[in-house]
Amino acid sequence: MKLIQKVIGVFSLFLLLNTAIQANDGMWLPNLLKKLNEAEMKSLGMRISAEDIYSINKGSIKDAVVHFGGGCTAEVVSDKGLIFTNHHCGYGQIQSHSTPEKNYLEEGFWAKNYAEELPNQGLTATFIVRIEDISAKVLEGVDNKLPSKERQSLIDKNIEKVRTETVKESHENIIIRPFYEGNEYYMFITVTYRDVRLVGTPPDFIGKYGADTDNWIWPRHTGDFAIFRIYADKDNKPADYSADNVPFTPKHSLPISITPLKENDFLMVFGFPGRTDQYLPSAAIEQVQDILNPVRVAIRDRSLAIIDEAMRLDTKTKIQYASKQSRISNAWKKWRGESLGLRKSDAINERKKYEAEFNKRVAANPAWADYKGLVDKFNLLYQSINPLARAREIQMEVIQRNAEVTRMAVAMASLSGVYEKDGVDAFNTRVGRMKTGLPGYFKDYQSAIDEKVFAATMDYYEKNMEDMYMPESMIELSKSHKGDWKAISAELFKNSFLTNESAYMALLNSEPAEIVMKVKADPLVQLVDAIQKSAEENINPQYNALIGEINTLKRTYITAQREVFKEKRFYPDANSTMRMSYGKVEGYKPRDGVYFEPFTTAEGVIAKYVPGDYEFDLDQRFRDLVAKKDYGKYAVNGELPVNFIGSIHTTGGNSGSPVLNGDGHLVGLLFDGSWEGVMSDIYYDPELVRSIMVDIRYVLWVMDKYAGAQNLMDELKIIEKSSTPVKADSKSAKSKVSKSK
Repeated sequence: MKLIQKVIGVFSLFLLLNTAIQANDGMWLPNLLKKLNEAEMKSLGMRISAEDIYSINKGSIKDAVVHFGGGCTAEVVSDKGLIFTNHHCGYGQIQSHSTPEKNYLEEGFWAKNYAEELPNQGLTATFIVRIEDISAKVLEGVDNKLPSKERQSLIDKNIEKVRTETVKESHENIIIRPFYEGNEYYMFITVTYRDVRLVGTPPDFIGKYGADTDNWIWPRHTGDFAIFRIYADKDNKPADYSADNVPFTPKHSLPISITPLKENDFLMVFGFPGRTDQYLPSAAIEQVQDILNPVRVAIRDRSLAIIDEAMRLDTKTKIQYASKQSRISNAWKKWRGESLGLRKSDAINERKKYEAEFNKRVAANPAWADYKGLVDKFNLLYQSINPLARAREIQMEVIQRNAEVTRMAVAMASLSGVYEKDGVDAFNTRVGRMKTGLPGYFKDYQSAIDEKVFAATMDYYEKNMEDMYMPESMIELSKSHKGDWKAISAELFKNSFLTNESAYMALLNSEPAEIVMKVKADPLVQLVDAIQKSAEENINPQYNALIGEINTLKRTYITAQREVFKEKRFYPDANSTMRMSYGKVEGYKPRDGVYFEPFTTAEGVIAKYVPGDYEFDLDQRFRDLVAKKDYGKYAVNGELPVNFIGSIHTTGGNSGSPVLNGDGHLVGLLFDGSWEGVMSDIYYDPELVRSIMVDIRYVLWVMDKYAGAQNLMDELKIIEKSSTPVKADSKSAKSKVSKSK
């Protein structure tokens, strides 16, 4: 009996520590795939080599993947620089080109030739040329016992030396990032193209179908894609926008496969995931679940209620606020799902079990004496930082992330510092930038809406912020108006230049001394500046000191985990650098009695159709094509595939990422994650975490059958592998409509 218990215990521990290997989690550096992942990937169904994925000697998949706009991913799909990404990644550009007369959001846009493609100021596409491990050079002479500031100072000097000594082309750039909490460093040689033009986009009812209701929710029926093109100079080098620029010629472009996918098919995702924290202690997970997310969600509840109502009432407002509403609501819904998933996975207790095993092993090995008490230290530090973290999050949400006028107030308040510390020339440069951006800002700004958002969020701030962290002037202002933030906001907005374009521009055209004087006298600037200064004096110093201690401890903790758990593979946390994830087409069971199949079809799009609804309306042409089942070669067993899911570890930044089959052919675009699994940034549960992709056959059908964009279809290399029928007894022989929730 004891032997059986021992075996069970060992097996349970094996499962605990090897979840990463068994569950397809991980965001791996592509230059290390051959060493760490190639054999496993081939055993799962990959038919190409690691060299085909990442090579510095020939064109490879990495040369067809770009960091799009600094926050998403895109992929090159033609030898003329055509790129696919998500509709929501290009939404700001689509919105900026839209007017009530030419409403590309509602009508879509399809350029018929190069001349019709629309330029986008500031939009970039960055390629990775090569990746190098420079840890030894950056950490030369670095002793982990050095105080944090001294350690970082030495690292900074070493990094500068690496930059100076690195051989690169004049048009190439250097990006250096820390990994494993600063225990390793990698250098990325990049090339950034600055002329990226809008080529095609489906209307919102395809690209944003389900908008808010379905966001982060499976089953999905969204055609979340948009098409852009990279332009270069005559030498194929980066250049600012010019009519003389020509379509970019890539080293590699992705072939597109329309071979039907089946459940359990191997998938790979290449992209630029933004940020994860996979190795946090349980105390940090508890902070996210019980302190930070509730604050974030509650404040955005207020903002979104106001913005959503305004957008439903007016077409112009819907265009103006489309991108802003998406920015606010996307994170809002993710945070709700994250807390739900953490609780459902019992993540805090699971992490505590892991910590208990860590402590047990450390106690048994004298060589790890320095690692004793690490978990206890984390617990004490988080007890101290939690009240400060909550106050800081309230301040950040209210001032930086919801009302627009507060961000403008922060920018204007900083002008006096520029004038006094950096001089008139620096001041005039800053003002010049503000003047340039002002017309674009007011083009999509409505003071009446922002006033309501400001009132609602400031009311939350006063009711939920501890008095010790609030400025006295704000407390007095509220008392004088009996806590009526609607009245206070009306008064402030009426008397501030920040809410009026002509008054704002007139001020910026004044002499520097007059600008500074009037900015300091503005009531809105005064209030926001007082809140900022209160945080700088009463929150940030203590918070930053504690977070510095936590970060130093995290660096030690990740080193300790890698030593103590030798049997576990540790991939580095995401940090907006190029990564590869892999898994398979796979459904999941989110709760008792419910199983979600991995495919949806156009039948499900029609099932959700609600005439006139801002989320679920469909035009007549779309409905007619589906009614006639005019799917062409994109059909599978008579149905049109729309979306599919897979057990692949991704996060924000992966939006637009190419989803590839075992041959390295494009089969979909990643655009979302499952509601129950969005906690995967800090805790990966293989039973719940799923990534959501738009099927490439739906993308092609929209381009071909719906939009008639033959000029774009002609650029693509479409592979129709085989007409061999799928066996009838296969559980995934056809695309299936997911069961209703």
